[in-house]
Amino acid sequence: MPKNKRESLIYTVMMCFLMVLWMSIYNVALHTGGLSFDVFQSAWLGFPLAYIIAMFLDLFIVSGPAKKVAFRFLVKPTSSNFKKGLAVSFCMVVPMVIFMSLYGGLEVVLKSGNWQALPMIWLTNIPKNFVMALPFQIIIAGPVIRTSFRKLFPEGKVLA
Repeated sequence: MPKNKRESLIYTVMMCFLMVLWMSIYNVALHTGGLSFDVFQSAWLGFPLAYIIAMFLDLFIVSGPAKKVAFRFLVKPTSSNFKKGLAVSFCMVVPMVIFMSLYGGLEVVLKSGNWQALPMIWLTNIPKNFVMALPFQIIIAGPVIRTSFRKLFPEGKVLA
């Protein structure tokens, strides 16, 4: 887990990269009905804007309240790092899925021009994205990013 604001920013950049890339591939595959080279290409082309939006949401809207909820209702500062990680992950994934599902719905209706479909696309994307994002975050992205973060930035190497 990051120990100061600089570490937190670096960690967020890494985590957001992996989550947005994975969820972009997943959503394009979901909306096109399969996995192909075109899915990877489309996801990669849409990635930069999605990444910028996700970083903005994470840094300025979601992170603070999510951590407050996690530490007020789910864990204490003295809880194990594992419990803290799970609690913060859950509290981050829920609002990020809601916001980024709206973003994905906007991408779909921009291509189709069917703006009346936006509420239904958004509402149906939320559970589909949640069932992918939360397990991916907890089982794969969290451990991979935490491990690689600490290997790249040993504790005490990134100054506050």
